Amino acid sequence: MTRTLWDSTVGKKTVMAVSGLIMLSYLVVHMMGNLKIFFGAGQFDSYAHWLRTIGEPFLHYEWALWLIRVVLVAAVVGHAVCAYQLSRRDLRARPTGYVHKRARASYATRTMRWGGIILALFIVWHILDLTTGTVHSGFRPGHPYQNVVDTFSTWYGNTIYIVAMAALALHVRHGFWSAAQTLGVGNATRDRVLKTLANLLALLLFAGFVAVPVAVMTEVVS
Repeated sequence: MTRTLWDSTVGKKTVMAVSGLIMLSYLVVHMMGNLKIFFGAGQFDSYAHWLRTIGEPFLHYEWALWLIRVVLVAAVVGHAVCAYQLSRRDLRARPTGYVHKRARASYATRTMRWGGIILALFIVWHILDLTTGTVHSGFRPGHPYQNVVDTFSTWYGNTIYIVAMAALALHVRHGFWSAAQTLGVGNATRDRVLKTLANLLALLLFAGFVAVPVAVMTEVVS
């Protein structure tokens, strides 16, 4: 019986690479949108409203936003499922550990699995905090600026967010490089450029996302 692309290791790595790049593209755009908070409540709230009216009048209110959410959920699920299956496949191929344990991989590589779990838990918390307001006692529908300021005025909100962004940076640093290799982009001359780009992307995302809670903590944004 011919193996399908999904069944093969190469196929699963390709799914992870493509889904990872979809999520990375979203993260860059999301970070840029978050930085609008530095232009005041009016600008930030208007941006949040605009996200819900993309495509009008051709699309109904929030349709475009829900389409984006569906694509992201599919990317996250596909990425997580393939990561788990590849991990199980790797364990089955090597049921016993190496006799000599030496840390040959980078810190980011060794913590990819834990980083993925941390990010998955953070996504759930982030949605419940700033989208549905379920775990946000002071949540005010239709007031995203105030909701963000309220969240980052708490020590636990800042701690959860900054820890998650550190995990994200490590995940992106290794994941971008792995995706490039899987999709055949890397070669002897491009490897150094790709590694530099992976580092810059990870640093940019960490700095951009963490800038918001730091600004709230220091009352630059209030």
